[in-house]
Amino acid sequence: MPAAPALPLSLVVIARNEAPIIGRCLDSVPFAAEKLVIDSGSTDGTQEVATRHGARVVHQDWLGFGPQRNFGSTQASHEWILALDADEALSTELAEEMQRRLPQLMQSQCAGAILRRQTWYMGAPMRWYRPMMGERLGRLYHRGRARWTDVRVHESLRFDGPTETFARPFIHLNNPTLVHKHLKTVRYAELKARDWLDRDKSPQMWLLPFVRFAAFFKDYVLRLAFLDGWRGYVVAQVAASYAIYKRMRYYEMKRNPASREAAAQLLRSYDLDP
Repeated sequence: MPAAPALPLSLVVIARNEAPIIGRCLDSVPFAAEKLVIDSGSTDGTQEVATRHGARVVHQDWLGFGPQRNFGSTQASHEWILALDADEALSTELAEEMQRRLPQLMQSQCAGAILRRQTWYMGAPMRWYRPMMGERLGRLYHRGRARWTDVRVHESLRFDGPTETFARPFIHLNNPTLVHKHLKTVRYAELKARDWLDRDKSPQMWLLPFVRFAAFFKDYVLRLAFLDGWRGYVVAQVAASYAIYKRMRYYEMKRNPASREAAAQLLRSYDLDP
């Protein structure tokens, strides 16, 4: 198969200790003129793997998801940027669609494009659960017309102008085990709680019983997780647990400020920067 013609596009991946999977991500975008990895201190050889797969690696200490992505935008060589995580990759169909449509899009005044993400969970694609079978995400953008929100976690892309939508999905190989998922949940909860601290949000602990029920009901019923069988039940339970835990952790941070640094030290010992 002939090599894909390079387009003036930078693929930007933020990463830390992603050596086993980052090559797949980088190789899935053969038409990007630049591949850039923003590494926050990998110790498993991620930098070397990324270089072998054609990427330029820039070190940046962890700033939080939103600020880290915005930093990556400033380091890119091209105005148009495709943002992927190391556990994500373009499907063959989306890569072909992008090669066909990107030249015209990049000549327009669009701020960017919405991509659809399909998630694999417990070794197979989810078929019904809405956030995992057709989640719409802003990932392609002109850096002068879009910016990531400056939050530590659950960042999103804010466009300043019209957008287009691509039909074919990109693939998310969600956490390989529940152990990985729970470690990520602890880290994300810590980041979210620190965002709430910045805003001095009220803990509202009395809401916890209702929050757990509402979170489970939303994912299991309204978002159709029940149609994915026991995997859907697990997804809904994990989401409900996260909704509760991050609020309990925030209450602890407010009630016992010394817990903030103690937890940060523990997370760093597991290479999970808060």
